[in-house]
Amino acid sequence: MNAPTMLRGLLLLALAAAALSAPRPASAQLTRTDTAAALLAVAEDFENRGSHDIAEALYRHILERFPGTAAAETARTRLEAVTSRQSRAGGEVELKVWSTLYGLWQGIAIPLAADADGPEVYGLGLLVGGPAGFLTGRAIARSRPRSLGQARAITWGGTWGAIQGWGWARALDFGKGDRSYGGRVYGEDESDQAALASMIVGGAAGIAGGLALARREITPGTATSAMLGSLWGSWFGFSTAYLADVEGDGLTAAAMLGGNVGLVLGTQAGRIPLSRGRARIISLGGLIGAFGGLGISLIVQPDSDKTFMATILASSAAGLLAGAAGTRDDGGESDPSENLESAASLSVPGSLLNWSQGNWALSTPLPTPLLEPSLRSEGRGGLVWKVPLLKVRF
Repeated sequence: MNAPTMLRGLLLLALAAAALSAPRPASAQLTRTDTAAALLAVAEDFENRGSHDIAEALYRHILERFPGTAAAETARTRLEAVTSRQSRAGGEVELKVWSTLYGLWQGIAIPLAADADGPEVYGLGLLVGGPAGFLTGRAIARSRPRSLGQARAITWGGTWGAIQGWGWARALDFGKGDRSYGGRVYGEDESDQAALASMIVGGAAGIAGGLALARREITPGTATSAMLGSLWGSWFGFSTAYLADVEGDGLTAAAMLGGNVGLVLGTQAGRIPLSRGRARIISLGGLIGAFGGLGISLIVQPDSDKTFMATILASSAAGLLAGAAGTRDDGGESDPSENLESAASLSVPGSLLNWSQGNWALSTPLPTPLLEPSLRSEGRGGLVWKVPLLKVRF
């Protein structure tokens, strides 16, 4: 049981105790609209205090249990604001964390690319790189509100740009040669320095591209599918080239090209729309398939290395297809935190035992105030509290 659910349950139990201890005339006048308005006031109070998870749960509860009321319409608007705020907060955190790590890496990469001597230079790079990266990420986050998807476009743009810089430097042999100046021969070591320099330039270009793309709204599902698509594209590009007898730097070039194709395809797949959760499940299916193929190859021990690679390649592709087919029913839905409509329709568990689409779950029972006409006619107030023990959704 997660913390928000437990807090939601404790909150409503406290409301129940307060309502039961109130004078009977006040309870008799409580209507469905009044109950929704009271819950809305509590939710707004929690939101103002910064308890956004509890406020979000209460807004969803109002939308589910009290549709058509004025409080429900207000809750819909407030829910949109809460989910948007949480998405922006997630984007700000991602930018700060990633930029700090990227700054630390730059503090080492730049002296290495410049062939700096002495540990003092690298120590200075670490001292400056981390804080500079953090401040840069904070400045980018505060320059304009950015959702988690927009932040992911920036961070993955920088990461993917650095990967591309390294790959193409290796594939095209940047800086490698036999020319000598001042008694020094520019050979393999200089190729490593050129690769680092290409990573720095590629990362900067990727960040710039991510900032340009982030001017438009990007859903977390699209950003996640683009990121995973680029990684799977690199794998398929590399393994296919290996099976086609490509060797050496050609394999690196194939991986880079395949990754770019996968990035484009992943971006397009995210417009289905494809939720972040579904993109991860599909990728997880591919990983299970790949490691399953590796296990089969280790057991069978084929004579050919190509058979070994082909088995892993085929099983990973089959795993991706199986993951896509197994989550087909989720293809038209976004994650609840990404989409107001799905968030509003998301059912709060509410019962001790909950069954939905073949899955059982335990939750905190949510006492619900209801008006009982028979009790009101008898002059007994008419307000009852029901504690559901079982909830089934088909």
